[in-house]
Amino acid sequence: MTHAYPTPDAPLKIGTRGSPLALAQAHETRRRLMAAFDLPEAAFEVVVIHTTGDDRALIDADRPLKEVGNKGLFTKEIEEAMLDGRIDIAVHSMKDMPTEQPEGLVLDCNLPREDTRDAFVSLNYRAISDLPKGAVVGTSSLRRKAQLLNRRPDLEIVEFRGNVQTRLKKLEDGVAEATFLAMAGLNRLGMDGVPKTAIPTDEMLNAVAQGAIGIERRADDMRVKDMLDAIHDVETGQRLAAERAFLGALDGSCETPIAALATLENGTLTLRGEILRTDGSEAVSDQISGPIAEGPALGRKLAEDLLSRVGDDFFDWR
Repeated sequence: MTHAYPTPDAPLKIGTRGSPLALAQAHETRRRLMAAFDLPEAAFEVVVIHTTGDDRALIDADRPLKEVGNKGLFTKEIEEAMLDGRIDIAVHSMKDMPTEQPEGLVLDCNLPREDTRDAFVSLNYRAISDLPKGAVVGTSSLRRKAQLLNRRPDLEIVEFRGNVQTRLKKLEDGVAEATFLAMAGLNRLGMDGVPKTAIPTDEMLNAVAQGAIGIERRADDMRVKDMLDAIHDVETGQRLAAERAFLGALDGSCETPIAALATLENGTLTLRGEILRTDGSEAVSDQISGPIAEGPALGRKLAEDLLSRVGDDFFDWR
């Protein structure tokens, strides 16, 4: 069945948050759709939607994100706009996405994945190991906090949120000696001048789906499905299927320090996973390999294996 392509008079509406990174991801999606279907830029309209997670008071607050909400902070309003027809697709950072979508929506398109690593960002130091005893490090990520304290329990962690410029200003003002950002975001924004060092994943394993862009659509919109199929990166989708199955089996949210990375080689998928107590006092990790098609099953199996090694209170410990 042939579907009519969007036109300047009836553009396909791309929903996104308004941050510089979110807009860069929406624009990348538009460019790929334009190229795949030889359509003009005017055939697509980028629609900025303000989410709860974008509230200035929330960004500036020093409370941990887990105390004010979960991953839905960054998606709820966008998904509501798609369900009521104000937008046709939504572009998301996959690490922000819950493992299940609202009824009527599907998330089955991924763009090619960027660098998955975390970046160590500091004006005075090049690596975590260079930080002096008792140094202050800023991060709002429970995963990064737990991983850092597991390796360097002597460090002091403070809440640190905001865009790249805001975080760099906080470093300049002496609020902290270092912070972390995702290499993928810095690369997509072309921020080569940020004082950063990429952290090897065997030193700090990345968040589930870090570096990946996901495009969400209405389940019954076959025109959009056909268009998104043309830009979907199969390998990224296969890797994320395993990582997100691992996360789902752990009931992962912004309240649980969880890390995972799937890699593909010669038809085999290898998944590394890590779970940590929130204070970093204990970390359990392992890996599993198998056929690519069994990625989701491997993710669930690895989650079960790790959970079998810890107590029932592992994630609830305070």
